[in-house]
Amino acid sequence: MLVNLIIFLAGVLIALGLGYFLRKLIAEKKIQAAEAQAHHIIEQAKKEGQDRRREVELEAKDLLYRMRQDFERETKDRRLEIANLEKRLTQKEENIDRRLNLLEGKEKEIEQKQENARKQEEALKAKDMQLHQLIAEEKERLQKIASLSAEEAKQILLSRLNEELNAEKAVLIKRQEDDLRAAADKKSREIISLAIEKCAAEHAVESTVSVVTLPSDEMKGRVIGREGRNIRALEMATGVDVIIDDTPEAVTLSAFDTVRREIARLSLEKLLSDGRIHPGRIEEIVEKTKKEMDEKIREEGERAAFEAGVNNLHPELIKLLGRLKYRTSFGQNALQHSKEVSFILGTIASEIGLDFKLGRRIGLLHDIGKAVDHQIEGTHAKIGADLAKKYNETQEVIGAIEAHHEETQPQSLYAVLAIAADAISAARPGARRETLETYVKRLEKLESIANVFKGVEKSFAIQAGREIRVIVQPEKLNDADAIAMARDIRKKIEEGMEYPGQIKVTVIRETRAIEYAK
Repeated sequence: MLVNLIIFLAGVLIALGLGYFLRKLIAEKKIQAAEAQAHHIIEQAKKEGQDRRREVELEAKDLLYRMRQDFERETKDRRLEIANLEKRLTQKEENIDRRLNLLEGKEKEIEQKQENARKQEEALKAKDMQLHQLIAEEKERLQKIASLSAEEAKQILLSRLNEELNAEKAVLIKRQEDDLRAAADKKSREIISLAIEKCAAEHAVESTVSVVTLPSDEMKGRVIGREGRNIRALEMATGVDVIIDDTPEAVTLSAFDTVRREIARLSLEKLLSDGRIHPGRIEEIVEKTKKEMDEKIREEGERAAFEAGVNNLHPELIKLLGRLKYRTSFGQNALQHSKEVSFILGTIASEIGLDFKLGRRIGLLHDIGKAVDHQIEGTHAKIGADLAKKYNETQEVIGAIEAHHEETQPQSLYAVLAIAADAISAARPGARRETLETYVKRLEKLESIANVFKGVEKSFAIQAGREIRVIVQPEKLNDADAIAMARDIRKKIEEGMEYPGQIKVTVIRETRAIEYAK
């Protein structure tokens, strides 16, 4: 019994010892496994930390690169602006020198005229003395020869003298009129030349397409998208035609509305730079670009008003001015043309004693109707006058805008000057472009339309195709027929031709009565 108890106790002790060693062995294995797992976690954390650091470094380098590009772009723009400013200052100095030379020439001319006037006054005094002497001699001769009273002789003498003075007066007036006319022609040429010299507006020629350069030809597929969904989304959002052809690394955007075409160009460039091209992203970028474009248009209008020296413009007129930057006529940029007309009109107005600032204002706003003439029915002159009236411009500005294409009769001298300044800017060499073939065909078509009417003797297309004058045979048509013919020719031109602006139709019926004295 005791032996069994001892054996049992020994077994229990052995079992406890074995259990202790087994638990210790299991615990050590768990500790080793935990240490291995901890080591693995630490290594993985180090690797992730290194990857994150590399990503942060790449993002920092990319940000630094973009900031450097922005800085270089801003620096380039600033240098260009400074260069343009220096150029304008140099031109102003040259203009001042020319003005001084002109003033010196005018002073000499005035001195010469004063000297001539003094000599003429002395000559008139001498003639007056001679006339008094002749009168006295004639009086004595008449009294000796004729048996006339002094009063009768006086009447005869005065009658003869009056006839002589009238003849001399007519000759003198004719001579003075010729001198004044020559001086006026010379002065007008000087004023116009000075106005053109002071105008330093550059001409920007636009077309109906814009080309966007791609980084590679592979980008064409991304621009098109699956089954063409990206290109359709871009065309729907911008309203332009996106043309992708065999031209390497290029996409062509086509639209007559230059504002929409510019929005499409900027949006596509942003999409190419961003890399994410899908319909949702396209709509987002286009909307953002439209807002940026509105701000850019406003800035362009403010810049144009500042350069022209025109203040207190209504904010809507400033926006419309900015839109003119993206409007052309025969290849001439409408905003540059408006600034040029403003400079010319202001200079001419100051030279002839009119309000310089009012002339600048009329010149800058004269084509404001072109900013919305695609949306509103009517000629741009009438639309511009309505806009000026809507935004509380003065009657001189409204009338000059409405009459600058002679659609209505000019009611002020400013309107006449607006017509002249607009013609000077448009007619300057290089200001507008049109192929000779197109120009000649347009004139020939105008004349051919008029020549088909019965009773037409001759027709002449003038003013670059803006007017056609039709001479009819007076024995075949009366005045009422001439009025009806003008209306019929106008309708036929509207139906059979495409042309910018408007065309004035003038039918001339002239009756001549001729006799020969034998």
